Amino acid sequence: MNTNAFALRHIGPSEEDQNLMLETIGVDSLDQLIYETIPDDIRLKNGLNLDDPMTEHEYLLHIHELSKKNKAYKTYIGLGYHPTILPAVIQRNILENPGWYTAYTPYQAEIAQGRLEALLNFQTMVIDLTGMELANASLLDESTAAAEAMSLLFAVRERQQKKANINKFFVSENILPQTLSLLQTRATPIGIELVVGNEETFEFSSDFFGAILQYPGKDGQISDIKSFIGKAKEAQIKVAVAADILSLVKLEAPGQFGADVVVGTTQRFGIPMGYGGPHAAFFATKEAYKRDIPGRIIGVTKDANGNRALRMALQTREQHIKRDKATSNICTAQVLLAVMAGMYAVYHGPKGLKFIANKVHNKTATLAKALEQLGYAQTNTSYFDTLQIKTKAKKIKAVAKEKKVNLHYPDKETVTISINETTSIRDINYLISIFAEAANKETIIISSILETNNISEALQRTSKFLTEPVFNTYHSETELMRYIKKLERKDLSLNHSMISLGSCTMKLNAASEMLPLSWFKWGNIHPFAPLKQAKGYLTALKELEDQLTEITGFAATSLQPNSGAQGEFAGLMVIKAYHESRGDNHRNICLIPSSAHGTNPASAVMAGMKVVVTKSTSEGNIDVDDLREKAIAHKDNLACLMVTYPSTHGVYESAIKEITKIIHDNGGQVYMDGANMNAQVGLTNPGNIGADVCHLNLHKTFAIPHGGGGPGVGPICVAKQLVPFLPGNPLVKTGGEKAITAISAAPFGSALACLISYGYIKMLGAEGLTQSTKIAILNANYIKQRLQGSFDTLYSGERGRAAHEMIIDCRPFKANGIEVTDIAKRLMDYGFHAPTVSFPVAGTLMIEPTESESKAEIDRFCDAMISIKEEIDNASKENTNNVLKNAPHTLDMLTTDNWEFPYTREAAAFPLDYVKENKFWPSVRRVDDAYGDRNLICSCTPLEAYAEA
Repeated sequence: MNTNAFALRHIGPSEEDQNLMLETIGVDSLDQLIYETIPDDIRLKNGLNLDDPMTEHEYLLHIHELSKKNKAYKTYIGLGYHPTILPAVIQRNILENPGWYTAYTPYQAEIAQGRLEALLNFQTMVIDLTGMELANASLLDESTAAAEAMSLLFAVRERQQKKANINKFFVSENILPQTLSLLQTRATPIGIELVVGNEETFEFSSDFFGAILQYPGKDGQISDIKSFIGKAKEAQIKVAVAADILSLVKLEAPGQFGADVVVGTTQRFGIPMGYGGPHAAFFATKEAYKRDIPGRIIGVTKDANGNRALRMALQTREQHIKRDKATSNICTAQVLLAVMAGMYAVYHGPKGLKFIANKVHNKTATLAKALEQLGYAQTNTSYFDTLQIKTKAKKIKAVAKEKKVNLHYPDKETVTISINETTSIRDINYLISIFAEAANKETIIISSILETNNISEALQRTSKFLTEPVFNTYHSETELMRYIKKLERKDLSLNHSMISLGSCTMKLNAASEMLPLSWFKWGNIHPFAPLKQAKGYLTALKELEDQLTEITGFAATSLQPNSGAQGEFAGLMVIKAYHESRGDNHRNICLIPSSAHGTNPASAVMAGMKVVVTKSTSEGNIDVDDLREKAIAHKDNLACLMVTYPSTHGVYESAIKEITKIIHDNGGQVYMDGANMNAQVGLTNPGNIGADVCHLNLHKTFAIPHGGGGPGVGPICVAKQLVPFLPGNPLVKTGGEKAITAISAAPFGSALACLISYGYIKMLGAEGLTQSTKIAILNANYIKQRLQGSFDTLYSGERGRAAHEMIIDCRPFKANGIEVTDIAKRLMDYGFHAPTVSFPVAGTLMIEPTESESKAEIDRFCDAMISIKEEIDNASKENTNNVLKNAPHTLDMLTTDNWEFPYTREAAAFPLDYVKENKFWPSVRRVDDAYGDRNLICSCTPLEAYAEA
């Protein structure tokens, strides 16, 4: 046994256990199982062409050496990204803690109360600083949040203004360049006309539905948003504001001036730049728009005992329910980063944030005065942290480069400098010396920082913020450490037990893959730094692109999309650009099977396509005859098919090559949803199957942790004809020769998180990746066999095998009065997170064990399910006072003097012996979703305040 091999540590079942599992399934070998599972005509004839696998030790040496190629210069570029100080207590206890980073999206609220509280803190922080009524639990980045704001204002215009034909949207010329690019990407497909101009000279007219301002602007100037919003209201134009969150400590909240939406990024609150991400964006708006707000909202409700509980609110407006009528295609948020940013506010509190903001502003003002003394013209009349210097940029650039300092040079006559939390007096003096040398003058030495205010009086903050106890309690490291631990104990994560979610692939996130995320030379690179300073990143990212291109069988890859849903949208926009390049502008029909993910139809609508749904057969496969009929009927306008493979029903459809041929024969392209790539790697691939583009969920197949609902990364891999259209960036050359405009704010999306997948592939190698896929299929079929007789599997392949996941049918249990939700809640008492509930078929559970779960853990899960089936058999419609309907059972219930249930405390809390060894206690009883939606509370303001209101 090679104990150095990473595959041995990543793959759960030992060789001996694999043989026992194969025996249970009834096959002689793993190869026989794979033969019976995957259609032979799509199997790869040759293995993957990848480097030999590294050991964990070798990989960590390699990634350390690679990090040395990154040059972490002092950076004052700004443009939405700043060096920060991540408090060590947050780094150690959240970023580096699998109790936080391996959790799943909090759909099962009773075992996610800690994360939900942390996100409620985040929402409260955003509401307070923006002055808005409602905030969501984060979005992907500032630029995509701005695009979502535009879409929201466009969506409400008809309903509230009765002006369906009004489609102009004003964009301040001082918007961040990456945001403008993304607004262009998102506006065109849905018929919005962007008008870019100066907000001070903008003519308010009735043919505009909305506007967006940058506060402060990209050059640092703070414009009079108060006057602009006032005039916009008179003209019935709604206004979004893209705001710098740290500046809002000193600047009055846009909500106080009547803004309709406020967006931005929380990267400044202690999150490393990471060459562009991941970072948590924020989105705040008015309660009147609660049904239109994108992403997830955390709300307060009550549990079965009437106690306060938290859960995700208003889920019926999300893409997994509303599909093509959803407010957005957003699926992945940035939960882990939102938790960290929220904890930064908890740790510093309002006084600490004021200290930091004042320090940044005062150092900026001190620098401004010194540069003016040197004879430089600083043109910003009102600013927070950014100076705009009119001078010969070339001279400054030459000296700054020599002294290893990054400034921003918007044009030949301008230099901007953005000061940040890490800037010291020494740094200020170093900056002054650069400008002195460029001017051939003696430098000025600063020994103290001015205390001043260069923000116009009308825009200075007077409203209070962060007055809630949580932001005024945990300011010592001891207290914050204990608070973080208190919340962590309320959450079930992968460090406790298997999370068997179908379609979500909750596999091992290895420590060796995660460690580099905390390293200085990976965290402190600005996404718009000169490319020569990011050679380590560019090497790793290029190799990752090549690895993913090889794995998918395509021609090229873009890492820019920073979530799976963004990847879907990017893939469709590339297909759209391809058709338009051939003069086929009319091709707008997107065929989508009825079993597809909810993000698929939502993404298609965002891309300006018309969705036509195709039927599924009773076996859960695509109805090929119906697909052919609709492809032929729409052949003149067919843009594409969106297909998931293996299917969302957990089956390798044998007709997949016939399906892709039908689409191509009728002029369309095939988009493959990469959600189930975990069942393809090394055995088949989208290119071999006949697809033209696929997105990959790096947070599923390629080991980026879910982080409680994000970060995610959703790169797209494309066939040769689509390569020229891969997405670009306005500041860093990326993408194809005919690149579409930006999909995400940063050129390489969430580059820091991409290192995880890079390490995963480097350490597994071709053989380890292929073996992982085989074991994922083995584990799923083992569960299928073990549950046979207790639960029926809804769909199987032609030889009776499941893919890497399976759907079990719980609908018959309604005869006993038991719903699938009751099984999900009861599993908590057994120490397990529920599998995927009621997707893609209502009343079912979709189970995916992944390759990294051991036979012992899978057996515990199967034992729990079989035990629950016995409990179902003993239940009846007439008696709802049973162990399933009352689940989950809390410690509070078990320790009360009164026990009024017709079963024992032991049956409630310790149904099987293994539970006694490692008991997880849900912290609340079953939550009341309907009550929370009727009484929407999305901040941690005390309930009494709402009652008084």
